[in-house]
Amino acid sequence: MITKMKKYTFLVMTSAYEQFLAELREAGVVHVTLKSEGMADNEQLQQSLARVDEINRILKQGAPDQLLREKADVEARIAATRKEAERMQVWGNFSSQRMQQLREAGYELRFFTCPKNAFREEWGIPVAETGSTLYFVSVNGEVDTDVCIEQTLNDKSSSELLQDVKAQQGLLVAADARIEAWWNANEKSLRNELRQLQQQIDWQRVELSTGTAAEGRLSLLEGFCPVEQCDALNARLEQLDCYYVAEDPVAEDKTPIKLRNNWFTRMFEVLTGMYGWPNYGEFDPTPILGPFFLLFFALCIGDAGYGLVLILIGWLIYKDKLKIEMFSGLGPIIMALGVGSAVVGYLMGGFFGIDLYAASWFPEEAKACMFKQLGDETGKIAGYDVMMVLALVIGVVHICLAMTIKAVCFTRRFGFKATVSTWGWLTLILGSLITGVLAMTSVLSQEATQTVLIVIAAVSALGIFIFNTPGRNPLINIGAGLWDTYGMATGIMGDVLSYIRLYALGLAGGMLGMAFNQLGVMVLGEHPNVGTWIGFILIVTFGHVLNLLMACLGAFVHPLRLTFVEYFKNSGYEGSGKLYQPFKK
Repeated sequence: MITKMKKYTFLVMTSAYEQFLAELREAGVVHVTLKSEGMADNEQLQQSLARVDEINRILKQGAPDQLLREKADVEARIAATRKEAERMQVWGNFSSQRMQQLREAGYELRFFTCPKNAFREEWGIPVAETGSTLYFVSVNGEVDTDVCIEQTLNDKSSSELLQDVKAQQGLLVAADARIEAWWNANEKSLRNELRQLQQQIDWQRVELSTGTAAEGRLSLLEGFCPVEQCDALNARLEQLDCYYVAEDPVAEDKTPIKLRNNWFTRMFEVLTGMYGWPNYGEFDPTPILGPFFLLFFALCIGDAGYGLVLILIGWLIYKDKLKIEMFSGLGPIIMALGVGSAVVGYLMGGFFGIDLYAASWFPEEAKACMFKQLGDETGKIAGYDVMMVLALVIGVVHICLAMTIKAVCFTRRFGFKATVSTWGWLTLILGSLITGVLAMTSVLSQEATQTVLIVIAAVSALGIFIFNTPGRNPLINIGAGLWDTYGMATGIMGDVLSYIRLYALGLAGGMLGMAFNQLGVMVLGEHPNVGTWIGFILIVTFGHVLNLLMACLGAFVHPLRLTFVEYFKNSGYEGSGKLYQPFKK
């Protein structure tokens, strides 16, 4: 839900304005309407913003750029030295001092590579071979440079270079120690500076967003406050030397939004924020998004065993026993997704790749509530897999719900006249579906069904083709209705078919898990021993971990797509709102 807001307009004597802002910040409930004018030109503000970016970068990196460059230089030297040691390995261990003595004695040593089948003994002494390449040393000899490539050797042998690598690794340890010491000494002060800068920036932005009146003697400021906090704010304002007006915001106001949801729905607000926050006049999609995303995720996982693993991982993250930065703070939602996956996975009959519905050892009483019981003896409905039909039914329900929300919300925001066409389509689609279900269940007779469908078609046609834009030429309305019909006919069908991915992902994950189980059983064999048991455990563990990771990735991306594309498109959701961020310490 979206919290109701009041729009405040403050008028304060400029001489008392700074004290007023201090009191307003102390109250900490007013979201100030910021203006973009003058922000980019204010040098002090831009310097503060640049410093904030710098501190955030340092905190993210864990050290200033100079220390990181020093460490990167050492790492680069280690990599280059190790690569050079690999290049010199074929030439063996030699003494650079002894080679210099040979040169002084008149022996000219040159080093070459050539194709192995092209080498001639008079060219020199072979040293090593790698594949089809031969390495050799020429001593005062003539070499065909059209075939051979001369090599330049390092002054140090491969073993000496590897000793240099060990010494450089000591420098790397020292660089890491310097970074850790710097972090321990400076992290707290940097975070304190960041907090102070944020307060300073907030103050500067509010000052730059202040208007003036009466030749600069009065300061004007606008902001928004949640309705439930208005009484406390008004009582505080009465103690100040200021004039204020509190009124309901209008559509033209850029009213911030503050979401107010229960503990379950609040977990999914992060997903709403990924797309965009609702406008003040819109419907908060999170109460619908949360349960459906949970259901979609569970259908894509399709395995009760994987759900139990997710519950464990989420609990460990929540209790701070498992530290994964990208999942920080997401322990509760991971546990919720795990619970949903465990329940739906059981209803689908999957448990670590085992088909419980087909297992003879699994109690028949426990199979009674599984989805496959909805089908015939082959587990199908009208010749189609039960889960495929279920996915399509869920898609129809999801889209119909989206269209209903769009009709209701648009009527509330823009009035019934502006949404006649929307109601016409809702009446046609939802009315036809309900009538069809009632006819199939023999609630309506054939004659009654025909009558109801005719009425639905007539009412819908009037809304879609004649009154879609009241007051406009009917011929233009008919043309617009025909174009809208083409878009709806192609769009709705494609949107519904998109939900088959819920069935496909669950099926793929189950089959892959089953395949790893079969591989493990093959390795175990008919007469298992310690070695085959170890192989079985390794294959099954690796396979299910890999399958779980891939399943979680698909179960996150595809339900999110169904929400952001199919659902939001049909619900008319814009998602261009701005979060409520009060001016406070």
